[in-house]
Amino acid sequence: MVIKKIIALVTACTLTSSLMAQSDFNTAYFKIHIDGKGWITSMKNTTVKPNREFSPSDNPSPLLSLYSTQQKAYYQPIKATYNKGSKTLLLSYANGSVARVSILPQEKYFKLTLQSLAPRNGIDAIEWGAYHTNITNLLGEIIGVSRDTSSAVNYAIGMLALNDNTLGGTAATIADAAPFQYIIHSPDAKRFPLPDSLHEGQVFSLGGDGVSDVAFYAHKEPYYRIMYGNAASVDAKGRISIAYQSRDRSFEREVNYSLIPHMAANIPNHIQVQPLPGVDYIGSSIALWGSPDSTALLDVVQQIVKAERLPYPTINGRWVKDPAAYVPDAITSGHLYDSIISYTSRLGFKTISLYDQGFLRPDRGNNGYIDGKNFEKHPIHLTAGNVSHKTFSEMAAKHGITIGRTTITNSLAPGTLDASPVPSDSLCYQQRRLLMADLSPSDTIIVVDDPKYLEEIASWEGHCANLNMIKIGKELIHYLGVSDKAPYRLLNVKRGYWNTQAASHKVRDTVYKLQVTVNYGYDGIIPNMQLQDEIAAHYADVCALNGLGYYDFDGQEFLFNNGHGYYSTKRFFRGMFERAAKLGLPSIRFTGATLSEGSWHYQSIWNVGGGKNLYDADTREWGSTTSQGKDLRDVTYANFFPVGMGGNFPIKAHSTVAQYEHIQAISVGVGTTYSLYLNQKDVESCPQKDAIFKTIRTWEDARAANAFPRWVKTELADPSKSFHLEAINANSWNLYQSNRDGSGRQLLARLLRARGY
Repeated sequence: MVIKKIIALVTACTLTSSLMAQSDFNTAYFKIHIDGKGWITSMKNTTVKPNREFSPSDNPSPLLSLYSTQQKAYYQPIKATYNKGSKTLLLSYANGSVARVSILPQEKYFKLTLQSLAPRNGIDAIEWGAYHTNITNLLGEIIGVSRDTSSAVNYAIGMLALNDNTLGGTAATIADAAPFQYIIHSPDAKRFPLPDSLHEGQVFSLGGDGVSDVAFYAHKEPYYRIMYGNAASVDAKGRISIAYQSRDRSFEREVNYSLIPHMAANIPNHIQVQPLPGVDYIGSSIALWGSPDSTALLDVVQQIVKAERLPYPTINGRWVKDPAAYVPDAITSGHLYDSIISYTSRLGFKTISLYDQGFLRPDRGNNGYIDGKNFEKHPIHLTAGNVSHKTFSEMAAKHGITIGRTTITNSLAPGTLDASPVPSDSLCYQQRRLLMADLSPSDTIIVVDDPKYLEEIASWEGHCANLNMIKIGKELIHYLGVSDKAPYRLLNVKRGYWNTQAASHKVRDTVYKLQVTVNYGYDGIIPNMQLQDEIAAHYADVCALNGLGYYDFDGQEFLFNNGHGYYSTKRFFRGMFERAAKLGLPSIRFTGATLSEGSWHYQSIWNVGGGKNLYDADTREWGSTTSQGKDLRDVTYANFFPVGMGGNFPIKAHSTVAQYEHIQAISVGVGTTYSLYLNQKDVESCPQKDAIFKTIRTWEDARAANAFPRWVKTELADPSKSFHLEAINANSWNLYQSNRDGSGRQLLARLLRARGY
């Protein structure tokens, strides 16, 4: 009995000592302190002495917040107990919920996972953070990172989602895709002080009429920061906070959503969001990290991606986020392809975008064969005889080059298998109603049970009247408006729309108001999630059957239209990549109309737009006609993503070597890619074409060798300076500073291939 009592006493003491109200956690570069309430009160850089503190004394950070969409209310933890043995933290909340969170320190990051929440008490979403920092320099709003890039501080704090249903942003984000807008934030208050009329965090609409996407970019001032997400935000002092969230998607909910809600052309629509059973916030997991900013991408972020088996696309055998793997692509114009492969090979590029072939619409009716099952169509024009995509891809593959097409992502166009003349039963809808009277094939009086929201015109984007339609059975019906008094009938009805068959329908048949895209050639219906999964797999099949390895996903924002936002995007690209892997294909390289937390891991580049809107090589400025170049540069750079210079810099009769020396210097210095326009007739008219090819290839060889140290990149990024790069051998280069015309060269640095490259 005495022995048993002693054992029981020792056990009780051990358990008590393993339960702590406050705890410190460390990685190789980062230390956090969690207090007895479950709040982070300290975040320190441990690579310097004394350790630098990044947690604001007046603004601690809740480790995990709970959110009720119905109440529009957050709950932060009020008590925390850490069990050292199980490495779990119990967090209690005022609403009665208790969360169990595992905290697993890894070498360079903390892995946090929500293991359970009980009772839920109306909680339908959770939020990691927001984690507040005193950093005021660069905010990475897409992947959730707060960066101080100065030499004096050189530190970053960030997060990454470790599962698909954990998304960059706040739990209060409508439809899980943050508004596209400007905020005011100066990255350096001394260099770019705010005028008295502005304050940090102030929100502004985009420019233009809401339709022309080029006109969105309307502010060249450095303190107008365009936002492509809300995984990072700023407070009134310009201090950066970061947040990730996860949602219970198992039940139907309604959202009032627009990606650009401030603009009259894009006012929100009400969407009944499709329930996805089994997709829940339990198991939500993030990596929280802090490290020197200058090495964060390849030393920490890359390690997280590899260790946690996150998507890891490569090109030339290297992770696409590695700046040494940034490489431009060729983009075609002129419909003549005799020398395009040769040009691309000489340039050292790896991809040809067949942009002049127009849109490739997703159509499962062709079973993945672009040119017919026997490749009988020959749209690729060669002087010796036209060829199919399959044949042209085989020709390119001999030089290690892939080909690709521009698509309209998930837009189901009229005349395709899932849209018309026999529409699929797996289409996404905004509203679901009941038919209140029988319909004959010729009736135009359509009476519904409830008029609510049926006056809204087709989609949040553009509200294109020609796409305002319902589906009953296998018939599409166009309408505009609904009566304001019972019996509620649809107005301006056109039966058998998009060449569907007008048919008889019975009272209480379901009426679906469809979710659609926009017109201007993008016309289409949005699939529901299961059909979207099939479309994703279809894109991989198209690659396998036709030899494609690249896509330009125009209309990429349509992936948000089902109300599942970044989750929808992740699910789409995961489906495409997993199908491609099963087919034995390498990573599909792609660009698109947008960049989001949902696509960041999968997307290689972001060469949207082009010309003088992006980078004007003549005036040497980021966007001479609009602020698009400046805006997209700031977004991508802050989010550890290659900056895009769009479809640009066509080689023409008067093109010179000096122009491309500058383009390549900026590309390497800032860390950009671009799509080089190649029109065969124009290229052949250029006397300096061979020297231009050689110049670009020299820069690209040196970039792939990771031969440019950080201080050299800083010099190259200055558009007022000019340079010339000369290859000594395969492993070394001389870099000269020169006059703008290439004369007056002075040796700046001897560059060497980096170890491992």
